[in-house]
Amino acid sequence: MTIVAFPPLEAADDDGLLAVGGDLAPESLLLAYRSGIFPWPINEGLLAWFAPPMRAVVFLEDLLISRSLQRELKRGRLTTKMNTAFHHVISRCAELTNRGEQDSTWIIPEMMEAYTTLFEMGVAHSFETYFDGQLVGGIYGIRVGQFFAAESSFYRRTNASKVAMIALTEFLKQQGITWFDCQVITPFSESFGAVEIPRERFMELLAEALPK
Repeated sequence: MTIVAFPPLEAADDDGLLAVGGDLAPESLLLAYRSGIFPWPINEGLLAWFAPPMRAVVFLEDLLISRSLQRELKRGRLTTKMNTAFHHVISRCAELTNRGEQDSTWIIPEMMEAYTTLFEMGVAHSFETYFDGQLVGGIYGIRVGQFFAAESSFYRRTNASKVAMIALTEFLKQQGITWFDCQVITPFSESFGAVEIPRERFMELLAEALPK
């Protein structure tokens, strides 16, 4: 059954866990994103919804590009495309390759199906990186109005996911979007300048970004 309402964000625990259960119908997912909430399956696929007290975002005016990445971009060995291989990108993101000690993935088959549906609706987007015609990196996310949430990335060649991230940020700039949601801080997002802001501030930015 489609979710029609979530608990108030203040009901989330210290880790941001707000609710458990429900479904991944497009309407449920869009309601979640519009409400400052995101799904994150836990415990072998149990669907959970999160609204952490601190939210990771990247402000494009403060975007960091390392010298090594700048050199890679100048070499031009890695090329990028948009929305040409969404299913392949989300499938690679679900794999454990290049995930360090991570022994499971939150991108369960139901999540892949749900986000593929959003892609077919024009809500989800992917940015792909190619080397010699082969897909070697990518990132995907959700856009609602002027709000963008980066979901996950993968790489099979050094810097490939970072080059995809640059393609994403260039697209956002062209669309007049000035920041995007990373949900939680990771070494990858932090390398681009991700910072944590209080949930209250995040909700203010979200309200400004969403269609009226």
